[in-house]
Amino acid sequence: MRPRVGQMLASTVDTTAVIVVRCPDGDLEITCGGAAMTEGSDPAPSGAPDPTLMGGALLGKRYADDGLGLELLCTKPGPGTLAVNGVPMPMKSAKPLPASD
Repeated sequence: MRPRVGQMLASTVDTTAVIVVRCPDGDLEITCGGAAMTEGSDPAPSGAPDPTLMGGALLGKRYADDGLGLELLCTKPGPGTLAVNGVPMPMKSAKPLPASD
């Protein structure tokens, strides 16, 4: 799949939905719970997730792979782990604010 900024993706095995915030040029395999995500916001789950990929996605959190330049924003939480090209995506940490003395 070739993701594009603003594209909505939904899991085919649970309730997880995300929006693409940043993406590189090129094809990527974006999965949730071990199954490929599809374009759209609300397909009905139609498969079984991989039990080893059930780390969960949290509402409002960003997941990023800085090496690839991919960033996803979770709009609907679910029990599946978000991954790109077979590698689980870590949750993006907040940038520290400058000290105000």
